[in-house]
Amino acid sequence: MAASPPTPSPPRALHYRACNLCEAMCGVAIEYEGSRVLSIRGDDDDPFSKGHICPKATALQTLYEDPDRLRTPVRRVGSRWEPMEWEAALDFAAEGLHAVQERSGRNALGLYLGNPTVHNTGALLTVSLFARALKTKHRYSATSVDQLPHMLAAYWMFGHQLLLPVPDVDRTSYFLMLGANPIASNGSLMTAPGIRKRLDELRARGGKLVVVDPRRTETAERASEHLFIRPGTDAQFLLGVLHEVFAQGRVRMGRLAEFTDGLDEVRVVAAKFPPERVAAVTGVSAETIRRVALEFASAPSAVCYGRMGTCTQTFGTTTSWLINALNIVTGNFDSPGGAMFPTPAFDPRTLPKALSGGRGSHGRWKSRVRGLPESGGELPVSTLGEDILTPGEGQVRAMVVLAGNPILSTPNGNQLDKAFGSLDFMVSVDPYLNETSRHASIILPPPTPLEREHFDIAFHMLAVRNTVRHAPALFPIGQEGRHDWQILLGLSARLEALRGGGLFAKLKWKALEALGVERQLDLGLRIGKYGGLRGLSLKKVAAAEHGIDLGPLEPVLPGALPAEQKRIALAPKAVLEDVARLEKSLSADSGLRLINRRHLRDNNSWLHNAPKLVSGANRCTLLMHPLDAKERGLSAGASVRVRSRVGEVVVPLEVTDAMMPGVVSLPHGYGHGRVGVRLSVASAHAGQSVNDLSDDQAIDAVSGNAAFNGLSVTVELGSG
Repeated sequence: MAASPPTPSPPRALHYRACNLCEAMCGVAIEYEGSRVLSIRGDDDDPFSKGHICPKATALQTLYEDPDRLRTPVRRVGSRWEPMEWEAALDFAAEGLHAVQERSGRNALGLYLGNPTVHNTGALLTVSLFARALKTKHRYSATSVDQLPHMLAAYWMFGHQLLLPVPDVDRTSYFLMLGANPIASNGSLMTAPGIRKRLDELRARGGKLVVVDPRRTETAERASEHLFIRPGTDAQFLLGVLHEVFAQGRVRMGRLAEFTDGLDEVRVVAAKFPPERVAAVTGVSAETIRRVALEFASAPSAVCYGRMGTCTQTFGTTTSWLINALNIVTGNFDSPGGAMFPTPAFDPRTLPKALSGGRGSHGRWKSRVRGLPESGGELPVSTLGEDILTPGEGQVRAMVVLAGNPILSTPNGNQLDKAFGSLDFMVSVDPYLNETSRHASIILPPPTPLEREHFDIAFHMLAVRNTVRHAPALFPIGQEGRHDWQILLGLSARLEALRGGGLFAKLKWKALEALGVERQLDLGLRIGKYGGLRGLSLKKVAAAEHGIDLGPLEPVLPGALPAEQKRIALAPKAVLEDVARLEKSLSADSGLRLINRRHLRDNNSWLHNAPKLVSGANRCTLLMHPLDAKERGLSAGASVRVRSRVGEVVVPLEVTDAMMPGVVSLPHGYGHGRVGVRLSVASAHAGQSVNDLSDDQAIDAVSGNAAFNGLSVTVELGSG
């Protein structure tokens, strides 16, 4: 009897998509065989990234294959986790949330949205509907530990919180960068794949890159000039620069003057901050401030850009305003080489408010304990711990946490750990049993990036060049899986039914599920700038598997300003009022100030379970200048105890002149040693959480955004 022929192996094939693990949108080519990933490399034919990728791209495979990730819902029963079928799990989750609201009021439920939500097409298209379905004012997200000051400045100045200008890095002559390290982050609120090469090309064409930062970062190492600055004093520095722009008669607004109000008010404010007045507090000499102002205003094109270091500080919103103001008054706004607005093919700003969240808002309601204002429908997450722990009307007793790990990502992690442990009910939509989800009553795991289609809704709005790209899912999720958007719609429909919603409500949620992601994307593309009868559709975009180049950024003002605000408001009332607080800060202090940092192979707290990304030397160390170490009798490699008002950690010390004297630095996203976490690789590289030091009371007074940077700490010899 003849032997049966061997079963043929599935053919090898290539799948093209954009990596969605950070903001850079790098094109990747994934070689696969059946359900196995064989390799991941840069897509040389991607018109935007042109073959560039960073080490994080390999985590697309790791996340898919990770044995630690959850594939079915699990319910906590005492100290055990028991698997559940999806329909029963969704019923259980909705019933638990509904019971808390019935017992304690609708605002007894809280919602936290983590950073990965914005990298997920389906979740981003659905989350506004889900938030409305929860019927609570206790909404929080990673926005208020990140870019809220930029969004609030955009709302007040341009009329929409998503009108966020980005540096036209490929055409600028002078790049003034504050509190940003894009060579490590790959860019943030500046989608620019291959940013190292773009910055090198800037210098090669005769341009200048000036980095202002308390640490000589990876980006500062490649800059034309690096200026040390004391943490949290960027606003004072920018006012000194603006003072010189006005004093030297360098205001050149050009066509912007026709639709801009408030120039005289900015002139009056800047006059109070000559370089000599701000030099001592910033650590930047008056002579240097004058020179930078002259260089910036005289360059053929220039752009000022600030990121995490400028947002997560006590003057975050005022600094964001001043960045825009400097670009505007020098004519480097909405013009090539300056700060410009992309024109995305799919523009969320044109969607109905129910889907997009609207233009923005501020102060419509306030947090129940400290009275901090909402922004864009959310309360500052710095208030979440006290909103849970403080008894009284509106006390949060249940939470939904979507794609987030706030115990490691938001201020005063120990307080939040205690708060989550005290809840009556909690739902986590997360593929892992992490530091936050371990407190959940039930975990509903979504698929990994390779199991869902992808279209970058948010980051085309922040890109330094207009492009568009869509990719289908590489692998199916199977019958046992549910997409994030299906989970959110399923919970919404069940909650509405439990409240007595009738047939219409039931049909509404079924229609939304039937609509799905692809139909929404197709509609948005067809009504967008590049749509029309013969323009872009989802079919045309998907057919171009490497993406489509739509050209460089173009001037769009005043047309892009919303109908409600057709002029630029250069001097919003709230930031003008904050200047009085700023004036009181014009004195230097001698204590140590803590800042955060990130590494190219880190991505907040959620890629530390990838072996390749955590290999090598320990990155969770405290960086300190040699003079500060000598003063305290500390040496490199010693274990040091870092204390703040709210907590302490013990970490290894690195001594380096890359730090400004008086400033120390810990990385963000570590702290995986808590009991109950099931992240085998991350737990073996646990490190310490900088948010066990960060203070929930330290905020930007205007927005309520967390002030991670510039935190007062002490450092001494430790143990353990």
